[in-house]
Amino acid sequence: MQRDKIKVEIKKLSHGESLPLPCYATMQSAGMDLYTALNDSAVLNPLERLLVPTGIVIAIPNGFEGQIRPRSGLAAKHGITVLNSPGTIDSDYRGEVKVCLINLSNQPYEIKRGDRIAQILITPVPEIIWNNIEEFYAKETARNEGGFGSSGR
Repeated sequence: MQRDKIKVEIKKLSHGESLPLPCYATMQSAGMDLYTALNDSAVLNPLERLLVPTGIVIAIPNGFEGQIRPRSGLAAKHGITVLNSPGTIDSDYRGEVKVCLINLSNQPYEIKRGDRIAQILITPVPEIIWNNIEEFYAKETARNEGGFGSSGR
């Protein structure tokens, strides 16, 4: 099955020129890997956060958003994740794509230029039109008002 395709304008900034464009690791990957455009390496100490440049600017079409998500290997092996996960890039943002990483491990972690640090997905976003009503006639569910932890462990 072939995926839908959309064109997204991208520009490499001077500090990202030697890096690859975001790309899929496999044919079935949902997200494209993002690379660090640091000039030098940086050490991310335990519980420290760092805004990491990617060296790219993108123009996401109206009706879509960019989602920045952690890479599972970095999270599982090193405790490195995206702090505001998923991070949202709105379609009207035209600045450099940066990734807010945090080290949740108890060991320092070195981030080097060209490391794959996160992934980006470009996803459709419908415009919501609220239907403000006086009485709520929505069908009851098994959960109803059950909130945090109500569905069990």
